Amino acid sequence: MTPLVRVTLPAPSASGDLDGVALVVIDRPDVLNALDFALIEALTDALEVLDREPACRVIVLTGAGDRAFAAGADIKELAVQSPTSLTVDDDFHRWERIKRIRKPLIAAVRGFALGGGCELAMTCDMIVAGEDAQFGQPEIKLGVMPGAGGTQRLTRAIGKARAMELVLTGRMLGAREAEAHGLVTSVVPSEATVPAALELAARIAAMPPVAVLAAKAAVNRAEELPLEAGLEFERRSFYLLFDTEDQKEGMAAFREKRSPTWRGR
Repeated sequence: MTPLVRVTLPAPSASGDLDGVALVVIDRPDVLNALDFALIEALTDALEVLDREPACRVIVLTGAGDRAFAAGADIKELAVQSPTSLTVDDDFHRWERIKRIRKPLIAAVRGFALGGGCELAMTCDMIVAGEDAQFGQPEIKLGVMPGAGGTQRLTRAIGKARAMELVLTGRMLGAREAEAHGLVTSVVPSEATVPAALELAARIAAMPPVAVLAAKAAVNRAEELPLEAGLEFERRSFYLLFDTEDQKEGMAAFREKRSPTWRGR
């Protein structure tokens, strides 16, 4: 059976440019990388393995080919589901497992990121979009609604009024409009999408690993906690980093005017 997900593990390069960066590719280009339950299971498992891999510091996620990041859920599979089968199998719980990946996760989006594909991109921490990227939640056109975070994450990303329009009409959002509304981190020429995401990942991977994990967790709390509780979480995380070797190395390197050597502890 052809693997549904391809993983390139991080390996030291001659230049050191991509040290610590892993690339994960959704590999169903014949169906525009549609997300069936087996693929989501394989993707979740691959991401969790990388999350535990010490050599991996940042993960880039993309779709095979140049037509789609992921064009949505596999409708043939969904069409035969019932409330009972969806509840008993509970395959949708994997979406929250993806969100709980501790290491930075960057989506590199070309072509369609629709329905589940848009929801998957939004579970990532950053989105690098090619100029040909198209985002949307068209589930309403199939008689249903987003079910893997679309109503919640899209609203948090672009605001209630715009999210309401997109969810209720199924309209697609081009890359530049998505950037203007704050849905994506950056827009690049289409053919440069994956290289740009890998370059961003490499810059993050070059930072102190423990501080990166702590900072990601704190930024995520900004969406979930009231301001006072979020500030308390941030302050506590800041204090705890003063017990790391990297904090001592980083501040010593600053004083000594040299580049730091991070140890990840």
